[in-house]
Amino acid sequence: MKVTEKNEEKLTFLEGIANGIIWWIGSIPSLIVHTLLFLSAFLLPLTGVVEYDKMLLVLTTVLSLEAIYLAIFIQMSVNKSSEHIEILRDDVTEIQEDIEDIQEDIEEISEDLEEISDDIEDIQEDIEDIAEDEDNEDHNERAKNVMLKSNVSTNKSAIKSLRDKIEELEGQIENLKSED
Repeated sequence: MKVTEKNEEKLTFLEGIANGIIWWIGSIPSLIVHTLLFLSAFLLPLTGVVEYDKMLLVLTTVLSLEAIYLAIFIQMSVNKSSEHIEILRDDVTEIQEDIEDIQEDIEEISEDLEEISDDIEDIQEDIEDIAEDEDNEDHNERAKNVMLKSNVSTNKSAIKSLRDKIEELEGQIENLKSED
């Protein structure tokens, strides 16, 4: 069956009314109104307006109809809750998968950083060896070596910063996992 735009608007309007009724039924004003109606129903026979048997018959009929509608509204609430729970379950599954992917990426980055750090240390040792071997080199070569050493220490700082960030991200991942 094809749902037209008009039918969809009607369904949305009816769902809005049903949601309003569901909300009202579960509220304090509803409790007060029902209490007043029941009290007045039992007071009617005492004042002689209606016979006691007729009041009970009408009250029983009204309560039966109300119970039928309440059961329908309760089922509607249960259905909506089930839909929301299913949507949330799907979202949680996606988030868990994303966290696992992120954790794998962080582990790979951490491994890459360790390799880069080892390479930087090797380069720094090579530079120091070259500096020791070539004591007689000119000032330009020394300046290049100083610049290389400076770049190495800058890279070390950047790597340390990245490691700190990875540790922070891993902590956040653990927090997200513990919240689930």
